[in-house]
Amino acid sequence: MRPSGWLVLFLVLVMATFGLAGDHRFPAPEPLPGPPEDAPTAIVAMGDSTISGEGAGDYERGTDGEKGNWCHRSSHASIFQVEVPGVDKAFNLACSGAPSAQVGLGNVEQYTEISQSKQLARIATRNRVTAIVVASGANDDPSFSHVLDSCVQAWAGRGQPCSKSVGPEWERRVDRMIPKLTKALRDIKTVMRNAGYARTDYELVVQSYAAPVGPDVVRGLQDLSGCPFLTQDLRWVEGDAVPVLTAGVRTAARDADVRFLDLSRAGVGREACTSERDPDSEWFRRLAVEWDNLEHDERATHALQESFHPNANGHRQFGQCLSEFLTSTDRAAACLVGRDGELHAAASAD
Repeated sequence: MRPSGWLVLFLVLVMATFGLAGDHRFPAPEPLPGPPEDAPTAIVAMGDSTISGEGAGDYERGTDGEKGNWCHRSSHASIFQVEVPGVDKAFNLACSGAPSAQVGLGNVEQYTEISQSKQLARIATRNRVTAIVVASGANDDPSFSHVLDSCVQAWAGRGQPCSKSVGPEWERRVDRMIPKLTKALRDIKTVMRNAGYARTDYELVVQSYAAPVGPDVVRGLQDLSGCPFLTQDLRWVEGDAVPVLTAGVRTAARDADVRFLDLSRAGVGREACTSERDPDSEWFRRLAVEWDNLEHDERATHALQESFHPNANGHRQFGQCLSEFLTSTDRAAACLVGRDGELHAAASAD
C-alpha cells in the first residue's frame, strides 16, 4: 500500500473512533463542592477564650461545664457583635483553653470537642462562609493564662515575679508558637479549599491579644479585691509580654498569608482595675470567683476561669473594630480608641 493509502486508512479509523465515542453515553462529571449559592451567608469565630466569650457571661448551653465542656461560648462574644452587610448568621467554634492544634486539623480535643477545623468543614458545606476570624496561639508554648496565674502567685509571695521567672524565656516561647499557629491557619485554608471555596470567596483574619491588666491600677485594687499583681509584673505584661506575643501572631499571619488585626493596644486605659468608681467602664474582668462552683468538686477547679478576660463591654468594642476591618480592604489594622472613646480599626503595616 502506498503512503497515501496508509494515511487514508488512518483517517478512516480516527473517524470511526469518534463516531463510536459519540454513540457512547459517558456520565456527566460530578459537580465540585463549593459554597452553596442559596444558603445563608455566615461568619465564623475560631480559637480560644479571648474570642469564645470567656468572661462575658451568658454561656451557650452545653459549654458551661456540662459533661466536661468548659468552652464558655458567650452570647456576648465579639463575633456576635460584628455587623457586616449581607451576613445572615454567625457561628462561634472557639473554645476556652484551646491550643492551635485543636483549632487546626487533627485529633486534638479540647473540653470534649473535636477539631474546630473539622467543625468548620460542616458549616462551610451548609452555609456560604464569607469570613473566618481566629484568635489562637496563647495556649501553645506561651501558656499565657498560666503565666498570669504565676504573676498572682508571685504577688502572694509564692515564687519570683513572673517578669523574672518567665520574662527571660518569653520570646523563645513565642517563637515556638509561631509554626503551630501558622499550621492551624493553613489547615483552615485547606478545609475551605476542600469544600470548593476559592481563596477570594472568604476573608481569613487572625487577631492578636489585648493586655487585660496594666500598671495604671487604681490604688486599693492591687490585691484580691481586683488585681493582685506586683507593679513590675503589671508593667511587664503590658509593655513586654503582650507586644512580643503580638509580634509572633503577626509573623504567623504573614507566613500563612492571611489578614492581621492587632488588639495589643485595644484595652489601654480600660484594663481591669483602672476605674475606682465605675467598674463597668472597664473592658476586662477583674479577679473573678464563681463561689457556687466551689461547692461542687467537678466545678471547683474552674471557679477562677473567667478572671482577666474581656467582659461583655470589651467584646462589644472588639466586635465593632472587627466590623470596620472586615468591611475595609486593609491587609492589616490595629484596634485603637478614638476620640469618641470607642474602638476603631486603624490601618497599619502588615
